[in-house]
Amino acid sequence: MPANILTQEDLEEFKKSLLEEIKKILLKYDRITLDRWIKSNVVMNKLGISPGTLQNFRINKTIPFSKLGGIIYYDEEEIHKILMENKNFFLKDRS
Repeated sequence: MPANILTQEDLEEFKKSLLEEIKKILLKYDRITLDRWIKSNVVMNKLGISPGTLQNFRINKTIPFSKLGGIIYYDEEEIHKILMENKNFFLKDRS
């Protein structure tokens, strides 16, 4: 089996390549966490609800939210989780 000899330059190139890949992964992760926050109009469209219903969900603490500078944001993943936890299963009548 032939031996591979690594030079200092090979290691430097590997280090640069590895750091670039890590940077790409971290940037992608940052975008995902920021993009998951959506505004009220998006929530209303996705759920097919009125502004009043959305307000009632906030008041009743059905849907968590954050308010920043007068703008209300919702965690899209949290809304999906709430929907999954509250889904109902209907059994068909087998008679």
